[in-house]
Amino acid sequence: MFKLGVIGDKDSVYGFSSVGLNVFFADTPAEGTRILREIADDYAVIFIVEKLASAMETELQRYASRPCPALIPIPGVSGNTGIGVKNVSSFVEKAVGSDILPD
Repeated sequence: MFKLGVIGDKDSVYGFSSVGLNVFFADTPAEGTRILREIADDYAVIFIVEKLASAMETELQRYASRPCPALIPIPGVSGNTGIGVKNVSSFVEKAVGSDILPD
């Protein structure tokens, strides 16, 4: 069975445990990187709070060409940083050859 996980600060990710996701608390990019490296081989999808994901971009690129885990940025309690929308826009542009999403 595929595992789903979420990495981020406690306030942003704590509630995900109530819907069955495994929750990993990380307040710094170093903690997030360490956790990601430990769990990546065992998870199909890992959600990462956008603020943390933006600080871990180099590490996230190591997994970009792998089918698993899918690394999905999500907004945290501090709000949306736009990294998730930027990634979707990039994927759409690669798929269709042009950025067709409105700004």
